[in-house]
Amino acid sequence: MSKSNKSQNEKKAVYPGSFDPITNGHVDIINRGLKVFDDIVIAVLENPKKKPLFTTQERISMIQEIFSDYDNTKVIAFDGLLVEFAKKNSAKVVIRGLRAISDFEYEFQMALMNRKLDPDIETFFMTPNLSYSFLSSNLVKEIFMLGGCLKDLVPKGVEKKLKEKFETEHPSLNL
Repeated sequence: MSKSNKSQNEKKAVYPGSFDPITNGHVDIINRGLKVFDDIVIAVLENPKKKPLFTTQERISMIQEIFSDYDNTKVIAFDGLLVEFAKKNSAKVVIRGLRAISDFEYEFQMALMNRKLDPDIETFFMTPNLSYSFLSSNLVKEIFMLGGCLKDLVPKGVEKKLKEKFETEHPSLNL
């Protein structure tokens, strides 16, 4: 039986994360996810327990700039339960990246809890491109603070935002 309503046929996913900052690994997952899903909601986590380098709005702006030419992505801040956010945004799938075995245990536990909270929400695990399998936002910040090169690790514009952030808020680091 075919459905005539496009919104019922759309495959929409949520890709949650702190994205502090977004890396080329995140961008890779999003671009490859768009080959499977019609739309991806990039959910930027507002977690009061974490102390992000960039504000939620700064992270959203960076991501919006990267995907400004895409009409099938939306960037939204969220807090609270991920399954509730997914339902509110009409998504039945959560995309999660797995870089290493160390990610698996945590992500597996979260996927099972999300399924317990809402059996209609599925978790779709994706492995990154091999060239990003080691990459994390924390590693990017550390490399940057130690004066390392971020070429091929973050999208253009993110390194500039890192420089601006540290020049404004941490001028004593002389980066």
